[in-house]
Amino acid sequence: MQKAKKLVIIGDSAFAEVAYECFTHDSPYEVVGFSVESAYLTKDTLFGLPIVPYESIEQHFSSDDVEFYAALVYSQLNRLRRRFYETTRLKGYRPASYVSSHACVWPNARIGEHCFIFEDNTVQPFVQIGNNVVLWSGNHIGHHSVVEDHCFISSHAVISGFCRVGASSFVGVNAAVGNNVTIAADNWIGPGVTIVQNTQPAELFKGEQPAPARVSTHRFFKVKEA
Repeated sequence: MQKAKKLVIIGDSAFAEVAYECFTHDSPYEVVGFSVESAYLTKDTLFGLPIVPYESIEQHFSSDDVEFYAALVYSQLNRLRRRFYETTRLKGYRPASYVSSHACVWPNARIGEHCFIFEDNTVQPFVQIGNNVVLWSGNHIGHHSVVEDHCFISSHAVISGFCRVGASSFVGVNAAVGNNVTIAADNWIGPGVTIVQNTQPAELFKGEQPAPARVSTHRFFKVKEA
């Protein structure tokens, strides 16, 4: 794919490494470097590219021809990613988005800026995705649903039709949201949780780990311990 744009990635964590792979191999962006706040700067390069202090990013990458993506997950209930998204825009840099070529995004779906949509996502007709949203691999966003700004939807979550996910919320792996349900802002929906009624702001729904059976796997399957 021809590289017509340049990109600096904010961060050097595992998500930054994954973002580098996606932008490099499946987008028109050429990654030219990384940036981290000086207090967390522990190395000089990543993938042979420079990692520069965030406080002086303008001295290394011109906002005239370099865009940015803040590759940060849901730390501080998405506040950390939001902070870098907003402050880097104020520095004059244009936010980049990544939409996998292996995602199914309906043509009339509306996608905001600074979004990252991984492979195998299904974004159905009339969906609206806000700014600074991450859809990790394999989610289903049902028709006419809205995902507001700064949300993080983890893998294999199902958001049914006519739903709304409030700003800065997190939806965990294998969670499910029923039709016509509104998730309020700042909610945490844990792995495997099913939501069928509207929620209130700042509610936390934990996924419960089942208690182990009294019988061991060795006894159940009649195998000897290693």
